[in-house]
Amino acid sequence: MPGGKERELRRRISSVQSTKKITRAMELIAATRVVKAMQRADASRPYARRITSVIENLAAGGAEVDHPLLRDAEEVKKVGFIVIAGDRGLAGAYNSNPIRAAERQIMAHQADGHDYSLFCVGKKPTAYFRFRNYRVDHVYQGFSDAPSYENARQIAQDVADAFISGEVDEVELIYTEFISMGTQRISVRRFLPLEDTSVMAEQGGGSAQVASSFEFEPSPEAVLEALLPRYVEARLFGALLDSAASEHANRQRAMKSATDNADDLITKLSREMNSARQASITTEIMEIVSGAEALGSGDEKIDGPAIAHDATAASAAALDTLERAEGAGSRLANSHPKTDD
Repeated sequence: MPGGKERELRRRISSVQSTKKITRAMELIAATRVVKAMQRADASRPYARRITSVIENLAAGGAEVDHPLLRDAEEVKKVGFIVIAGDRGLAGAYNSNPIRAAERQIMAHQADGHDYSLFCVGKKPTAYFRFRNYRVDHVYQGFSDAPSYENARQIAQDVADAFISGEVDEVELIYTEFISMGTQRISVRRFLPLEDTSVMAEQGGGSAQVASSFEFEPSPEAVLEALLPRYVEARLFGALLDSAASEHANRQRAMKSATDNADDLITKLSREMNSARQASITTEIMEIVSGAEALGSGDEKIDGPAIAHDATAASAAALDTLERAEGAGSRLANSHPKTDD
């Protein structure tokens, strides 16, 4: 039995070591990719800030347009939800958090008598909502870890078309906002309709003097109307990049935790295996000593020299085995199974 347990523990240790190699490799890959994702997100922010500044300056300068993206519905009947998550798992709570937030929002709007429309970005939210019999109207997959501007443009176009046509009266954007490597938070924001130009002029940081210092062709209103769709695309692209960076950061933390847990499990199993080996050695020693004692206390009628000879031989064999066992035990106490980082 001790030998069988030892073999089982050896197999488990080998399995955990193989898993540890995989999680360690995934951790290093995620650490590399999160840096690139952060750089892409940082590089996109100046464009988003600039286009927002231009729109606010035009609004502060008195430019007013009646664009479909600015129109508030008289009665909200149907709400669209853009849910951004990942295509793959092994990223901690990255996928579950926005999905749960979206489900809470859907249930809250249903309680108010509103219908819903789902725009799922990533395989995970698509699979989740379909498995629970939610209606998924639009699916976008295959680019969650490295989105491009064309992906954002396609999604924004579909969402804008649904809003302008009256298919949905409001649109909410749900994604994971990247704050830092250690901090990411779920963001639920109104995506459409956009704020009215008068609200932008009052609450934004625009300046009428800046707008008046430029000449716009054909007119400030025409420029503002052309910028609003680009503004929608820029907001969505920024959300996609933030989600990608958050995904890699969460995966790195999850894989690091898995690697650390594998180290702890290997240490625990190694100690159990050493105890099993020690128990096996002790059992063998006890069997040999018991056999030697049995030979030494045989029947007195048997010839004495023969008994002495057999007892001496058995004792010598037992002593030799004991010395080898003690040496093995000493080496075992000073040894530890090697683990691969």
